[in-house]
Amino acid sequence: MKTITLGKSDLLVSPVAFGTWQLGGEWGPVDEASAIAAMHRAIDAGVTLFDTAQAYGFGTSEQLLGRALQGHSRSDLVIATKGGLRPDGAGLVRDASSGWIRSGVDESLRSLGTDYLDLYQVHWPDPLTPFEETAETLAKLVADGKILHVGVSNFDAAQIAAFSTVLPVETLQSPYHLFHRQIEDSVLPQVAADGIGFLAYGPLAHGLMGGHLAPTTQFAPGDWRATSVDFRGDIFERNLQVVAALRNLAETELGITTAQLAIAWTLANPAVHVAIVGTRSPDHIDEAVSAADIDLGADVMGRIDDIMLSATPIIGPSPEAV
Repeated sequence: MKTITLGKSDLLVSPVAFGTWQLGGEWGPVDEASAIAAMHRAIDAGVTLFDTAQAYGFGTSEQLLGRALQGHSRSDLVIATKGGLRPDGAGLVRDASSGWIRSGVDESLRSLGTDYLDLYQVHWPDPLTPFEETAETLAKLVADGKILHVGVSNFDAAQIAAFSTVLPVETLQSPYHLFHRQIEDSVLPQVAADGIGFLAYGPLAHGLMGGHLAPTTQFAPGDWRATSVDFRGDIFERNLQVVAALRNLAETELGITTAQLAIAWTLANPAVHVAIVGTRSPDHIDEAVSAADIDLGADVMGRIDDIMLSATPIIGPSPEAV
């Protein structure tokens, strides 16, 4: 697979990244052998970027990724993780304070079995911690060699600008897919203008575009979608009808899968550098990787927009809701 430079960082990465949120337990039970096989298949297919987070099971996802990457050349891989969420009772709270960020970086290094992180991202903006505190802490961790590049995740345009006054934001990771396009108005134009590398998470709309969901789908215990308003009732059924129309376009007219259509659409935006695709099955890897080479063209992109007129935008997850 081709590689690209991620924004103004010097990170050379594959345009399709392997996302590991699904390996932390928030999507239901995980078959570790199958998950590791999927990551090995991704490496064989040319995927060089692996994205994880401390909060994905607080060690579960990072440790699994670390085991999967053992024996592979560290210099050939780009490991991105995120911090700034803290367990609090049965839920999560945002905590980008200096102490929690520092301890989180050390914990992530231990879990991943590496002595440096290629990219460290502030997982969510923390309204109780000044950006200056977080940014200054990360700058010191860069100076210490524990992290090489700094990014943010789920930040809006104003928050990116404010953070960058202390430490330039090199990358942004946010949800971006056919059912969640809010960032097209201000965020994507800003990151493009500033040369910030953009990583889109959820390109398959958290499973909507995966081709396996139906109105009767019952999500596994522990899967955050089981309690999400996006995946039940009228919203869910209406959007599944939209997916059916997209599937007809993809399979009947273009000869590709619905998932490939979704990934190719995400990567077609010139501001998007990487689509992060999560899977627990090696069978899905080739499908996702090949989507990076699909050029949908202006006519198909227009037809997709027409189909999406009947869709209901989805909110997606947040720390408070998962």
